[in-house]
Order: sequence, then C-alpha cells, then structure tokens
Amino acid sequence: MESVTNPPFRKICKRYGVDVLISEFISSDALVRKIDSSCRKMCFGEEEHPIGIQIFGNTESSLREAAEYAAGTGCDFIDINWGCPVRKIAGKGCGSGILNDIPKMVALTKSVVDAVSLPVTVKTRLGYSDEDKPIVDVAERLQDVGIEAISIHGRTRSQMYKGNADWTLINEVKNNPRMKIMVFGNGDIDSAEKLVEYKKRYNVDGILIGRAAMGNPFIFRQCKQLLAGKEKTDATIQERVDVCREHIAGLKSYRGDRYALLEMRKFYGGYFCGLSNFKPYRIRLVTADSYEQVEEILSDIEEHYF
Repeated sequence: MESVTNPPFRKICKRYGVDVLISEFISSDALVRKIDSSCRKMCFGEEEHPIGIQIFGNTESSLREAAEYAAGTGCDFIDINWGCPVRKIAGKGCGSGILNDIPKMVALTKSVVDAVSLPVTVKTRLGYSDEDKPIVDVAERLQDVGIEAISIHGRTRSQMYKGNADWTLINEVKNNPRMKIMVFGNGDIDSAEKLVEYKKRYNVDGILIGRAAMGNPFIFRQCKQLLAGKEKTDATIQERVDVCREHIAGLKSYRGDRYALLEMRKFYGGYFCGLSNFKPYRIRLVTADSYEQVEEILSDIEEHYF
C-alpha cells in the first residue's frame, strides 16, 4: 500500500475501527542509507498503536540493520513484506520475488527474528507461479524460525492482482495441526459482509483489508458493526466530504501541498463510490490544480447530493 497507508490516512482508519496498522513498505537498503523519504515512513503517532513497520529487501545485512533501526521507533512489531508482486520489487528478489528461493526466504526471515526483540510477522503469497504454491510448507518453515504471525494473500506473484484470490490454501495453512501462530487472510475483501463471511468460512485469526479501504475508511466501522451483530451504517454524503477534507489537510501537513494534491487523486473514487452521475465531479477532482478548485468541487458535491 505504497503512498496509501501513510500517517494521515492511518489515523482516519484507526478512528473508524482498525485493530492493527502497518506502515507503507520501506526499502531496507534505503533505511540503511538513511534516505530521508524512507525514514519518514517510519513516523507514527501514539494513537496509532498497535502498529508495525513493514520492511522489504534481499540481503541479510540490510534487513537486519533495517529491522534494528525500525525497532528503535517504538513500534509494536516488524513486518517483512514477502508479498509485493510489482516487477521492480519482485524482479530484484524482494517482495514475492523471494518465493523463487524459499531457503533464502527462510534464512533472511530468521536473520530478522534474531536481530530484534520485537515480534516479527510476514506478509506473503501462495507462491511465485500458478504451478507451484508451497504456502503450507513455507508457513511451517517460517513459523519454525520464529515469526509470530503470517498474513497470506490468496494469489501467486504471477497473478499480480488478476483473477480471484484463492482462500482454500489460506484455510489449509490455518487448519494445519502443526501451525501454532496466528494466520491472517487477505485478498478480494471489498465489503463488510464479505469479511464476516470469509472469517467464518476460512477460520482465519483475522483479515487484512487493503485496496478496498482506499477512500473508504468507513468499511472498518461497518466490519465492526457486523461482527458485533449490529446493522451496518453507510457514510453520509457530509461524512464522506468531511473525511475527504480531513485527508487532504493531513496529506498537506505530512508531505506538502503539491504532493497532497496529486496523491489525493487516487482516493476520490473511493470516497464517493456509488453516487449516481458522479463521473463529471470525479473528472473535475482529478484534474483540479489547486486546493481552491478542490474545495469548490467538494462544496458542489455537498450541495448537489444532499
């Protein structure tokens, strides 16, 4: 969730019911070199606990040093990203690219576990290719070197984000009698109803929501409501506009005016999903080149849809 799960959006999600937060993924090499933009990703507020710092890399020395550095921030755990399928990451043997070399994956994970006193968790996928999905064995081996939880995205690296996530193997990992650590599922959870259904059907300890939360932090409130046996409540137009404004203001403070204006463009569709005849407003929002224009459009949305 690069450039998505930054502090301004995390704080909003926390308010809407998130149990655990994870930072944007951070290059271990960049942390070792003390690259400012990467070090900045480790910043978080007290209200964000429990929170994990997520790192990725491909060498023992950089991963160990990055983990030690991250542990010094006061975070609650270190998460290793062995799941990112993006070519520029996986092609270097990082992220899900490591699934081509399981022994190295296990060894590097062990080096991080040994380097810090904090809990270490892993996010990964079913396997590298559709022909080889070794996740049941991989999960056992990672457990054996000391991780305390594993999050599994129900696709292979080759699938990227195409097709449907396969939760049957996630369920197989969870039901493996040799597994003692927590197992979390991930992939295609786009509604509170689906989260409740999948949690019951696949017996996981918890579920991660990623893309479905972009511009829709309200999904976390709805999940909590349904899990508690209550009726879910949809966000009102005013609530959507107010949170969108809060998000913009947070990004401006965190990264500066120009960055926030561009970065918010990926969120507008989520904030106003489902509104009839919204396309003209969305086009105006993603082409606006000033905050004055954005505010004018948001005011028009309030007036039109109220």
